[in-house]
Amino acid sequence: MTRAIGLEQIIVQKVLTLSKEQQQQVLDFIEFLQLKSPTVEFLHHDGTQMSALEAAGDLVGCVDSGPGDLSTNKDYLKRPLTE
Repeated sequence: MTRAIGLEQIIVQKVLTLSKEQQQQVLDFIEFLQLKSPTVEFLHHDGTQMSALEAAGDLVGCVDSGPGDLSTNKDYLKRPLTE
């Protein structure tokens, strides 16, 4: 009976065969990948995940200038982009 080996185990086995310098390079690369695609989770006080809209909710309407609510200003949406 053959056992399925998980990806994590394969990575660990291969890393252990490398020199300390190569292991450091692997670690540096992993950290680079983590920085390249950061993930940010916003959570409610109870630990449940929050949507981006909920997270930015306190920012909605905080700017006094601008077109206001575009859903009620259809003419603004129809204006030419160059002025």
